[in-house]
Amino acid sequence: MSTELTAAQLRAYDGSDPSKPIYLAVRGKVYDVTSGRGFYGPGGSYAMFAGREAARALGKMSKDEADVSGDLSGLSEKELGVLADWETKFQAKYPVVGRLVDA
Repeated sequence: MSTELTAAQLRAYDGSDPSKPIYLAVRGKVYDVTSGRGFYGPGGSYAMFAGREAARALGKMSKDEADVSGDLSGLSEKELGVLADWETKFQAKYPVVGRLVDA
């Protein structure tokens, strides 16, 4: 499946509607993280990433709202390495269901 979603469309998959899957994007790839509902669903420790592009926050290991974006500018080599590790984990654990596009 290669669905194209805008950031606004992705927000609908934040876990607030139990009838919809939970998606999050990392560097433009949209992953179905529904099987990790305990982490990404409402009240979960990573719920702020659900329905959003989370690359910057993952690279910085940050839960700061300002970091939940796809903007990688200013990240250090170490932070980019951390992000690459997260990407590897997501690819191994969750199916890619689409990609993020600009509206």
